[in-house]
Amino acid sequence: MSQSSDRNVITRPPAGAPGWESTRVQTQVTPRLGGGPADDDVGDIDIGRAVGNNTRELFVACEPAEAMVQQFDHLQPEFVAVSDLGVAASRKLLAGIAAASQRVVQKLVVRRNGAGTVLATIEFVDCPTSNGKAVRLYSTEVDADTHTRQSMARVLLGRARLGVVMVGDLPAHALTSALQPWRDTALRGGWTCRRMLFMPLAAGVALPGEIARFRAATAIEATPTPQVGRPADVWAQLCQAWNTLQQQSKPGVSPSALPLLGSPNAAAAAAAPAAVAPGQRAMPSAAASPTPMPVVGNTPAPPRDAPLERYLHDLGQMTGVVSACAFDIMTGRPVGHAGARPGPDELARHGAAMLASMMGASRAMGMGAVVPETAVTLGQHHLLLRPLPAHPGMALHVVLDKPHVTLALVQLQLRRLDDALLAAARQPPATRF
Repeated sequence: MSQSSDRNVITRPPAGAPGWESTRVQTQVTPRLGGGPADDDVGDIDIGRAVGNNTRELFVACEPAEAMVQQFDHLQPEFVAVSDLGVAASRKLLAGIAAASQRVVQKLVVRRNGAGTVLATIEFVDCPTSNGKAVRLYSTEVDADTHTRQSMARVLLGRARLGVVMVGDLPAHALTSALQPWRDTALRGGWTCRRMLFMPLAAGVALPGEIARFRAATAIEATPTPQVGRPADVWAQLCQAWNTLQQQSKPGVSPSALPLLGSPNAAAAAAAPAAVAPGQRAMPSAAASPTPMPVVGNTPAPPRDAPLERYLHDLGQMTGVVSACAFDIMTGRPVGHAGARPGPDELARHGAAMLASMMGASRAMGMGAVVPETAVTLGQHHLLLRPLPAHPGMALHVVLDKPHVTLALVQLQLRRLDDALLAAARQPPATRF
């Protein structure tokens, strides 16, 4: 079904419509004829259809990222995208904001047209504002396969009115690598977000310089904030940036008519429930959410009596290491992780699959089934797969930033870490405590 651009009329595509037309039709937004109380906050139309349990569904016949681009081009929404670099904090932040506003985290499930297969799941919160509407906050931590998750995250962040990036304790080379896809997208013209806040969750000297280079290359107003430690700190910075954007883009509009976050009007509405529209609940002030942020980055080295944790910590500090995971070969489950994305579950799952494939080929050729040590070179990364010393049945999967490493040097440094891990394993248990 598709929607006429001139009238609110629902029409069906003609029989035998070309594939591209079917794709466009399946990703069109249809008028909402009803819904829950939160529906009134975000206007007369929304992405997908409500299916209950705080969930909306969008059926598509194209890639999820392309479908979201079509949705955003059609609706022209103003929203905030919360993203992560070297940390997984955006979902926790949304959950904290939802709890503070007495609302819930909602989901947009993108499904394949026909089969109904789930392609991606996006979480969001609708935050009430001073004019009775809502501002939507999307997390870019999308549940999907690697390619879909990355492309969806770029679309959400690139089409946002305001981008908020939570940054862990990453070295300069890892920040450069993480920012490169955003820089490339912005330079290709597929990036309409012109205001980005980078919020460090740990003290780091590399972030301001990397953000300055990103700003110079893209002309995006990207700025680092002071270090944040609580959701209230993030909320205060987010509100200030959002409200400034609204006032700058609509200079002749009364503040009472703008969708301002955390403003005195919104606080007054919270104090006077009768003034709040039916079904809405006002957002408390930032101070109402004192829950500490999860501690990330800048963590001290684990003690000597935790040799595997220390091994992974020291590995994560090596130049060029993006992410590293120790995992059980048989089950594909992670047992330890250091670095940024890919996360432990993804590294363990794919690492186990690659090892199983190589070991199966080795057995088929009569060469035995010893756990291999291998390096795979991709476009901008190296992958290292190797058995974990002193831990039978376990292996290591490491992602390296190709432009910033020399494989021979990394392998030499790994052998030194191996020696320390083996020495710790040979110590009598009493000497470890």
